[in-house]
Amino acid sequence: MTNSKGRVVVGLSGGVDSAVSAYLLKQQGYEVIGIFMKNWEDDDDSEYCSSNIDFVDAAAVADVLGIEMEHVNFAAEYKDRVFAEFVREYQAGRTPNPDILCNAEIKFKSFLDHAMRLGAEKIATGHYARVRRHPDTGLYELLKGLDPAKDQSYFLHRLNQQQLASTLFPVGELHKTQVRSIAQEIGLPNARKKDSTGICFIGERPFREFLNRYIHKEPGPIKNEQGHTIGEHVGLSFYTLGQRQGLGIGGIKAKGAQRGSGDHSPWFVARKDMEKNTLWVVQGHAHPWLLSAALHADDVSWCAGQAPADGGYGSKARYRQSDAPCTLTQVRQDGFDLDFPAAQWAVTPGQSAVLYNGEVCLGGGVIASHTPV
Repeated sequence: MTNSKGRVVVGLSGGVDSAVSAYLLKQQGYEVIGIFMKNWEDDDDSEYCSSNIDFVDAAAVADVLGIEMEHVNFAAEYKDRVFAEFVREYQAGRTPNPDILCNAEIKFKSFLDHAMRLGAEKIATGHYARVRRHPDTGLYELLKGLDPAKDQSYFLHRLNQQQLASTLFPVGELHKTQVRSIAQEIGLPNARKKDSTGICFIGERPFREFLNRYIHKEPGPIKNEQGHTIGEHVGLSFYTLGQRQGLGIGGIKAKGAQRGSGDHSPWFVARKDMEKNTLWVVQGHAHPWLLSAALHADDVSWCAGQAPADGGYGSKARYRQSDAPCTLTQVRQDGFDLDFPAAQWAVTPGQSAVLYNGEVCLGGGVIASHTPV
């Protein structure tokens, strides 16, 4: 086969999505080179660290496809640009999303730079998203993946024009079932490999156990909405808004609750008072303290390089949610506001608020605050 389309460097993670991406690009006539990125090395001998297994799987895929593969270590960059920010955010009581920062700083910056040094015209990953060049403006647009259950545009919303212009998402046009089917048809060794979950440096270990190593624990009171102390938390950094599990207060009735007021309902984290080191909890999923009518976001990034006009859009304040109608207002260089006609549940500082115009991901920002209903 003549490689007439140029060289593409594919990030081979050891998973099936990036493996099929490499196969599809080779079928399309590209010269394909695989890169395995090592982003974390503190737990190489740990039962929770899968990087060694992933590397073996990626190498096996490269062998089956007949492509070269290189092992590149970005652990130092990851620790400086992603992990340090992750720890800072948790210490401040927020709940960051390191996958978003990893994409912006490592996969589409350090990896992209490395690929260009190898003479690549483009890079490719196994993300479920698409890139389209607008016929009128010439701008590159980030689109949702065609599989609504797997769309990952939320995690990619910080990509800029140069990054989008240099990136291919081969499986973004496919559904996951199609990807698995292709992998089995061509005999990929990881065709049935389970999808990775969670954050790469934490793996499958208990989250609190990992955070313990890096964040000082300062126990304090857990209070209900009447102000009664009903338990003790292990440190505010270890909780996130909307959290239900791991509170240690299951079965406790709300002191002072009215008869018939749902005092047997489950408890949820509703507020974190960093100044007074107090965790506030409420009962019932629909409690008003868990609902927000608006939010403010800062640390903004727009795919087009400039903010969209004020007006109505779709938005996600967390990954696993349907687009919620919103009104974008007060757009400034350093932030924006979103107003919601329908209250949003557990809007969480540190997470990202991402805007959509139909299937087009416009960008977004980090949630700094929210307005209760």
